[in-house]
Amino acid sequence: MPSPRFHVLIPSAGIGSRAGVAGPKQYEPLAGQALVAHTLDAFRALGARFATIALVVAPEDVLVERVLPEFPRAGERLLRVGGATRAASVRHGLAALLAEGADEDDWVLVHDAARCLVTPAQIEALIAACEGDAVGGLLALPLPDTLKAATPEGRVQTTLERGDKWLAQTPQMFRIGALASAIDRAGEGVTDEASAMEATGVAPRLVRGSARNFKVTYPEDFALAAAVLASRVTPP
Repeated sequence: MPSPRFHVLIPSAGIGSRAGVAGPKQYEPLAGQALVAHTLDAFRALGARFATIALVVAPEDVLVERVLPEFPRAGERLLRVGGATRAASVRHGLAALLAEGADEDDWVLVHDAARCLVTPAQIEALIAACEGDAVGGLLALPLPDTLKAATPEGRVQTTLERGDKWLAQTPQMFRIGALASAIDRAGEGVTDEASAMEATGVAPRLVRGSARNFKVTYPEDFALAAAVLASRVTPP
């Protein structure tokens, strides 16, 4: 039997309404290029590791070619199958990968377009931890702060135990067929791939990520992301 291949699926059909920008946040300029271009660069840095790097955009997206003039390159795919929810975009993207020759037993790494600070080393760490696993897993970070539950009135109801709490990140890595089936069963309300897999009764592996692998969500996150990118530039 041939060894399973690795594919990357980056859902990029949302608009990021909390980001405070005029257009889709993934296309906002950041450190000299579109935010999503930094995301793509992290996976491109691993070269032939991936059989496919696929970007899922909305069918009516008229900006992607303008902000990513060098996409797609060899081994990359632009999939205009994005849906109204993240789960729909991922499910349609998985179907497109299968239609184009991916195998159900191949691995797929699903990654947020707006997590533009992920590093090749973090991606490799996830693959190393999960490629021999029966289920797969995700990058995540142990919760560092005190966690409060709130009342409907916005007051503290109780303090929760944080010792077993993790913040889910991406990439999240699972077999294509198993993930597609899990999302079909969980429905479009599921917020990440691990949640869909958990609903089938399996326990994804948690692989420690980094606090710097945050998702650009709010207006102030752009400046923070730019500072992190600037800190990685090696002086001449």
